[in-house]
Amino acid sequence: MGSAKNSSNAARKARIEEMRRAEQARERRNRVLMVTAAVVVVAGLVVGGFVLVDSRSDGKHSTASDSKSGSGHFVTGADGVRTWKGTLARNHVTGTLSYPMHPPVGGDHNPVWLNCNGDVYTKAVKDENAVHALEHGAVWVTYNAKAPADDVKALAAKVKQTPYSLMSPYPNQKDPIMLSAWGHQRTVRSAADPAVNTFFAKFVQGSQTPEPGASCTGGAM
Repeated sequence: MGSAKNSSNAARKARIEEMRRAEQARERRNRVLMVTAAVVVVAGLVVGGFVLVDSRSDGKHSTASDSKSGSGHFVTGADGVRTWKGTLARNHVTGTLSYPMHPPVGGDHNPVWLNCNGDVYTKAVKDENAVHALEHGAVWVTYNAKAPADDVKALAAKVKQTPYSLMSPYPNQKDPIMLSAWGHQRTVRSAADPAVNTFFAKFVQGSQTPEPGASCTGGAM
């Protein structure tokens, strides 16, 4: 009787020990699996990080060197207004840009617009800021050294009375007096040319405006 009881106890201990060894083996396997999974996850994150960095390096940056302001050409209408036929990009970029026309009538531009609430500038302004003003619906009056002083004075008076307009010298433009709006441009003979009023009436906050109602104050001066 005693020997049978001892045998039963021994068998139970043996089964318990076997179960303990099995449990320990399972724990070891689980630890190995967890470590392996962790290594895979970390490796995936590292590879993913390299891919992300690489993709960003291949993508577009907001810098002037990567910017293409637009492509196309002017078509002159019966009214003498030249309309840009093609694309005019509208990205905000930093630095100096190269425009396909002068003065520019659109394209990528500086994030800060040039104040255009009837502002008259006596020195040349940056194209990149002026183009942003055109995006807001402004008309930009420009002139070179061949423009008569009386015309410059008369145009400045008109601009000062017209919100969403600005004026500045533009030394390297081809004609003495030019008017520009987003995607549109024309040359006028003088400040008294009827085309001046016509251009202002049509393009100051006109239908060509990409961002109608956007501010013409609080920008660059």
